[in-house]
Amino acid sequence: MGKSMLIISRQAPWAGPAAREALDIALAGGAFDLPLGLLFLDDGVFQLVAGQQPGTVQQKDLGANLQALPIFGVEELFVASRSLAERGLTDASLILPARRLDDGELGQLLDRFDQVVTI
Repeated sequence: MGKSMLIISRQAPWAGPAAREALDIALAGGAFDLPLGLLFLDDGVFQLVAGQQPGTVQQKDLGANLQALPIFGVEELFVASRSLAERGLTDASLILPARRLDDGELGQLLDRFDQVVTI
């Protein structure tokens, strides 16, 4: 089994290609049984919000990719509580269940993984 990897996705889905790239890395890693987790931090939490209309800003919907994460074995999803609160989001507004982490737990999460990639 390969080294574990944590992918930190910090960009909103409409802010450019970074959100899609983070999901692509997660899906590819999951397909090869790489032990990995995905943390949504800062504006990255907007990727988890239901009911987005990306076509209005000429972007593709990431919802299908997000829904495919568990199918590809990516089941460790995390979201920063502070990022949600700063953006007025609640668990009810998210399309996938993600474990909420406070600031102290974020440090512990980083220590759990062999590699950390921030996108």
